[in-house]
Amino acid sequence: MMDTTRLLPLLAAPFMGSFAGVLITRLPLHRPVMLGRSACETCGMTLAPHELLPLLSYGMQAGRCRNCRAPIGFFHTAIELGALVVAVTVIAMQGQTDLPPDATRIWAGCILGWTLLALGWIDLRTLRLPDALTLPLVPGGLLACQLVEPAALVDHALAAMLGYVAFRLIAGVYRAIRGHDGLGQGDAKLLAAAGAWIGTAQLPLLVAGAAIVTLLATGAVRLARPHTPAAARIPFGPGLGLVLWGLYLLDSAPWGLS
Repeated sequence: MMDTTRLLPLLAAPFMGSFAGVLITRLPLHRPVMLGRSACETCGMTLAPHELLPLLSYGMQAGRCRNCRAPIGFFHTAIELGALVVAVTVIAMQGQTDLPPDATRIWAGCILGWTLLALGWIDLRTLRLPDALTLPLVPGGLLACQLVEPAALVDHALAAMLGYVAFRLIAGVYRAIRGHDGLGQGDAKLLAAAGAWIGTAQLPLLVAGAAIVTLLATGAVRLARPHTPAAARIPFGPGLGLVLWGLYLLDSAPWGLS
């Protein structure tokens, strides 16, 4: 039987994915996150509680609004499934030894993954990384470090400062040479958050890995859509978030413990 340390994050994941979907749709538009009621995007009818059940409501309604019968997009269900994949991955990484599962590491990995999922999706849609999600990751990473490895707290705080300053300098040099922005302030803030989670030693690997992932994604887009303008901006946040989460999971896995 699965213990509660593993079961609770799995149960919470679809609900966190549903909340992430709200953040993705409302934050870029500066709409209230907590106060606004969910409604059909076609007819505007407010959704009933049973229509807000993560992963279940879409199937129960056969993918259509009960009022106007308009098709419901798969977006929210995809986010909920993504959040569940995050939880399953974190738990699997923590369960590779005979050691008892570490609840702090499991929840930290899930919260980081869920937040980065929302940030990456928003960046893909809008080329922006909202401060409302990025900035809390800095104290969140430092708190996780304090709870798990307090001796490394100073290093992680230093990494947060170095990450932000380094990206701002790179962005300034790029703008001076090319005459336009290549990296946004959101990327610098996300790298600061990354430093808080993984420390100074991992920062170079993070930047290199994120650059490779972004270049590969850019190449795939060019192949799939050959008419994409060469000057089209490619978001750096999704690659940065994916590699950050991977590095954190590897570092916090039982075999990575010192």
